[in-house]
Amino acid sequence: MTPAAFLPYLILAMVVLAGLRLGQRVMLWRGGRAAHVDWMAGLKALPKRYLVDVHQVVDRDKSASRMHVPVAGGLVLASGLLVLGLVPALAASRLYWTLVTLAFLVMVAGVVLVARRRYPQPMARLSVGRWQRFPIYLAAFGLGGLVTAGLAAIGNPLPALSFVTLVIAAGGGLKLAFDAASGPIRHALAGATHLVAHPRPNRFDHDEAKGRSTGLQSIDLNAETLGAKTPSDFAWNRLLAFDACVQCGRCEAACPAFAAGQPLSPKHLIADLAAASSGGHHRPYGGHAYPNERPVAGEGGLHAKVISPDGMIHPDTIWSCTTCRACVEECPMMIEHVDAIVELRRFQTLELGAVPLKAEEPLSHYRGCDEPNGRALAERTDFAAGLRLPVLKPGERADVLLWLGQAAYDLRGQRTLRALIQCLQAAGVDYAVLGEDERDCGDLARRLGDEATFQRLARENIAALGSVTFNRILTADPHALHVLRNEYPAFGGTYDVVHHTAFLAEMVAAGQLTPQALSGRAITYHDPCYLGRYNGETEAPRALLDALGLERREMARSGKRSMCCGGGGGAPSADIPGDTRIPDIRMGQAKETGATTVAVACPQCTAMLEGVTGERPEVKDVAELLWEAVQASATAAPRDSRKAKELEPA
Repeated sequence: MTPAAFLPYLILAMVVLAGLRLGQRVMLWRGGRAAHVDWMAGLKALPKRYLVDVHQVVDRDKSASRMHVPVAGGLVLASGLLVLGLVPALAASRLYWTLVTLAFLVMVAGVVLVARRRYPQPMARLSVGRWQRFPIYLAAFGLGGLVTAGLAAIGNPLPALSFVTLVIAAGGGLKLAFDAASGPIRHALAGATHLVAHPRPNRFDHDEAKGRSTGLQSIDLNAETLGAKTPSDFAWNRLLAFDACVQCGRCEAACPAFAAGQPLSPKHLIADLAAASSGGHHRPYGGHAYPNERPVAGEGGLHAKVISPDGMIHPDTIWSCTTCRACVEECPMMIEHVDAIVELRRFQTLELGAVPLKAEEPLSHYRGCDEPNGRALAERTDFAAGLRLPVLKPGERADVLLWLGQAAYDLRGQRTLRALIQCLQAAGVDYAVLGEDERDCGDLARRLGDEATFQRLARENIAALGSVTFNRILTADPHALHVLRNEYPAFGGTYDVVHHTAFLAEMVAAGQLTPQALSGRAITYHDPCYLGRYNGETEAPRALLDALGLERREMARSGKRSMCCGGGGGAPSADIPGDTRIPDIRMGQAKETGATTVAVACPQCTAMLEGVTGERPEVKDVAELLWEAVQASATAAPRDSRKAKELEPA
């Protein structure tokens, strides 16, 4: 019996060892809360989720995709072929061993590419520790298998060498299998299971008409524990998701809080949550420290408190998040970082009342007057003095219900709303507002973890909306758009909600508004996170800007990969300090385009970017630019008419 004949049994041993080791993690996952999973649908969708959805994200980093395909493909192919080697007829065939050799050769080529990313110096966003040793085990298994199978393919002329390479392959392979519960290889096994049992299966539905699975999930306010205090308070498939992390650092590279030097690294957060469930120590894989990381004891456990200086994660870490979902967008394993952060915030807010000092005021205002700024609801329409602003009373109807939102209380936001209203009036749109019956949508409360206040506001707003009749809700606030469109349906409020950029683009395309070209102006568009990433709307604002004849220049980060302005998720209320400000970074990216104007489509983005000091481009909402062009067209029309009359023959 040649040494190569033992390779199929090595694969069986690896499978058994990996199964036993992974079983330890399965028992930990079972310690989480119950969660419904449609296993048949998940298994059926796995090939597409892995080969299409995952690969699309992996392929954004070409060096990663060039490495990942041969390593993973070669490993799976070689292992699968070796299992067939248990058939004696195949094991005696040189052609069979030639095919196995070629499979191992593909794997080894991938291992070389892995090593280039880590040696002599790993990429800054990659974790080290066990991850740094991972290529060595892959190389041992791949090279050992390559030589052993290759010698068998030519008749095994060097049995002693074949035996040595078999031992090397066995050492690397068994080490990979042993790490199925605690090392880097865990991500591959947990990752596949995670894709099957994903907490948001609708995320993989690419039909935009059906909506994007980005809304926060509601919790039962009568539950014994509100939010997540310990790892066991997460759903079991959330614990599974933490183990799926490959620690590639893409989330960290995309995170605006990390870029600003705030104490948040999404990669470390997920690694810490994975370690916390097993009582592991801080930084299980030796990831690089990050700027202003807060010291913690690093002690965990399935039933141990997660957020604590004595636990795995410092409170400042979760309060630094802007909930922009950039980490989620860039994660090749489809992990939902924001969901985990909000669950942790809910416990801090609802159970402990442990919110950042500055966040106490808006939450208190919510409970007193249904608004985070403490203003009276009746004052919401004060900004519209001099404008015709119809207010719907119970039983009345309008084609379009304009949701004013927080911009109505802000001097800068009011300019945007006035421009929008004037555009609606010029186009002859049948619109109206709720007036004092419009409460805050509850976005800020929910992101700060106050689920009780959010649910109360949602039900009261749904009741107000149910008392009038309309076809569509129009809003200039992407945060309100997201809540009304994606989170109110859980409470019985399902509406056709449209953002003002999409609505205005429709009117221009239909000829209801005829703007004059604003030529000679270079402009760049900043994608709001809650419009682009959360709701997939990236083209309508650009179509509208193009219709105005503006020279549009894209920033390096745009569309669904845009960088946050820093205004979402209650981050301004939490006010966790960093080395710089997120809006300053974003404005710097805008300045790099050479544009003289930054076009925005969100009142929070407007406020954050206009707060940047020093020389910078002006900030204009898309509605303001359109109204400027409409006014220019109206001014030009009489002038052109007079000129035509002068040219008429006497």
